[in-house]
Amino acid sequence: MTVSGRAVLLVEDDPGDAFLVGELLAEVEPELRLTVATSLAEVVAGDLLSGPECVLLDLNLPGTHGLEGLHAILRADAGAAVCVLTGLDDEHLGVAAVAAGAQDYLVKGKVDGQVLIRAIRYAVERRRAETSALRLREERLVAAEATRLERGLLPTPLLAGSHVAARSFYRSGRARSVLGGDFYDAVRGPDGTVHAIIGDVCGHGPDEAALGALLRVSWRALVLAGVDEPQVLPKLQQVLVSERHDQTLFTTVCTVAIPPDGEGLVRLAGHPAPVSLHPPRQVEPMIGLPLGIAAETRWEAERLSLHPGWSLLMFTDGLIEGKGPMPDEPLWPEGLIELLVAESATPAEDLPVRLVERVQELNGGPLSDDVAILLLTAAAP
Repeated sequence: MTVSGRAVLLVEDDPGDAFLVGELLAEVEPELRLTVATSLAEVVAGDLLSGPECVLLDLNLPGTHGLEGLHAILRADAGAAVCVLTGLDDEHLGVAAVAAGAQDYLVKGKVDGQVLIRAIRYAVERRRAETSALRLREERLVAAEATRLERGLLPTPLLAGSHVAARSFYRSGRARSVLGGDFYDAVRGPDGTVHAIIGDVCGHGPDEAALGALLRVSWRALVLAGVDEPQVLPKLQQVLVSERHDQTLFTTVCTVAIPPDGEGLVRLAGHPAPVSLHPPRQVEPMIGLPLGIAAETRWEAERLSLHPGWSLLMFTDGLIEGKGPMPDEPLWPEGLIELLVAESATPAEDLPVRLVERVQELNGGPLSDDVAILLLTAAAP
């Protein structure tokens, strides 16, 4: 390894010492570019720290005491690779300087060109290693914080005391991310009716993920506040329109309301219809426009007959838009129903994960889109 062509800044007020350092470096690495400054004020005023890879700093500059010069350099450029120069009588300052942030120290009168070059090389590489380690640590901390935040945004269904049980699956299509634009939730309303939602904000970035989380929380608040079921989607659309960062952004949604007794209700806003199991068949309600398309949209409800032991599979389109069994054709709902027939013996608690495994086998690898699944079943008496 060589330092040829590198730039080094020497901060030294003694012309004789500066000349000697220059000669020692030129003997070993004649291509090394050396800049000399006689004071810290000259370094700061001339913005001399922006070019060199290493700073050779005399700790005995006029107007400075102890490590003041080193502290001034590091305040001006916290990432500077600094090698300090000390006199024969204050070698202890060099040790203190390394503890304070310098990469190495040299004692004047005890160095030659080779020692200087090695010291410069060491200072540069150690600073690079420290910078890389710090950047990696910061990236890990940011990633860990983002993961904690995203996991905190995934819901725990509030179904205690209800007649419905829920199993879910979620996987973001974004690399190294826990949360995408898809969202789901299920809660028991004030009158005992269980409400469920699954939705998909168009797009896959962090802004869409944040908007999906906001819509889910807003939907839960509306339901728990006892807002009439037909008014929930219109109010959710108001939230979307007021909070979206792009006026063309829309969201597809499927909602289900299941009272303690009687028929359920399904509403679709541009979203795939759920599948009723035992035997598998797709519910076929009228499909309204996605949220955010038109202000005066109505979403008609479809009655849902619920037989004893019923199960209802809600999902986002990421589950059915991967490759299906037919060449060049997505899986589509028809292919999903075939998989459900084949997996009819799979327990409800294992079904969401098993479905994704089967779909990925057909796709030939991981699915590129976000996938959310919410499986609702009649709770055991």
